[in-house]
Amino acid sequence: MLKRVWLFLLIPLLLCSCTKNKVEEITFSSWGSITEVGILNKLISDFEHKNPDIKINFIHIPQNYFQKIHLLFASSTAPDVIFINNLYMPIYENKLEDLSEIINKDEFFPESIDALSINNKLLAVPRDISNFVLYYNKNYINDDFKKGLSFKNFESLIKKNTTGNRFGVSFERDVFIAEPYLMTLGRDKGLDFYKDLEGKYAPKPSDVGSSTLAQMFLDGKIAFYQSGRWMYPKISDSAEFDFGVVKFPGYTPADASGWAISADSKHKESALKFIKFLSSEESIEYFTKTGLIVPARKNASKLLNNSKERAFLDAIKNSKSHHVDKNYAKQRDRLNKELFR
Repeated sequence: MLKRVWLFLLIPLLLCSCTKNKVEEITFSSWGSITEVGILNKLISDFEHKNPDIKINFIHIPQNYFQKIHLLFASSTAPDVIFINNLYMPIYENKLEDLSEIINKDEFFPESIDALSINNKLLAVPRDISNFVLYYNKNYINDDFKKGLSFKNFESLIKKNTTGNRFGVSFERDVFIAEPYLMTLGRDKGLDFYKDLEGKYAPKPSDVGSSTLAQMFLDGKIAFYQSGRWMYPKISDSAEFDFGVVKFPGYTPADASGWAISADSKHKESALKFIKFLSSEESIEYFTKTGLIVPARKNASKLLNNSKERAFLDAIKNSKSHHVDKNYAKQRDRLNKELFR
């Protein structure tokens, strides 16, 4: 009889213990370099420590990211939380949750909110905002841009610095890279100007060979190198010369990346809690300190405080939200084949 009493008393305790130890697992996908993966693993560990009832299964997809995400959606196995950008987001417009009500939009740069919104629905909470800037070699270019770099001056410097085995500016056979020129000069004039750079003031693929444009810039073979914030850590660490950063002399497309939730997720409450953690001011500041991103959060932008880094914030003022449709990737491939044969 006594044993039965003890068992009766123990059952609620055992049930309580089981309930407390129950852990909900959610999946989270992202692309990213080794450095970025290290940042994400640190944040995931911090989140799990603060939320012991949630486990994050991180899916790192370093290559062909959106092809693989597309297959996961097609097989109804999409991750609960998906890192995504505005260029591919329209493909999944009807497969993502509307996150408009979970953040204070005034705390973010409006360009990042606009880029990740479709039909007034915020489909991803912004992590960063990206646009093109110009890195330049101060050995070749006078660092007198107090009033900004005009396009006329930019054109003059490109020509002046094309000499011997040095090119004035970088060039890629890609309409995406050409967009600042098109937005600044107009579609036809901008495209003609950009295409005319190749082989004349900018390297051809044969000039680049097995190297990269970034490496050519670091080797002193390119005066102006067009790229984004993501190249800043590499250039800062590797450049053996003094370099500067200046906003493009005209308009640039404003793109953004952020975290979305699959509409088919069975763990939306936990997924939402994870996104709020990732997009918190503390987490975004941690990302920003690594030098990899221009933060979408306004307050975190104070960390970009030297003259080089402030150029990324200046570029936001001259950027326009980059809205595309679900056929963007195919259209970009088609235009590249037609325009850069």
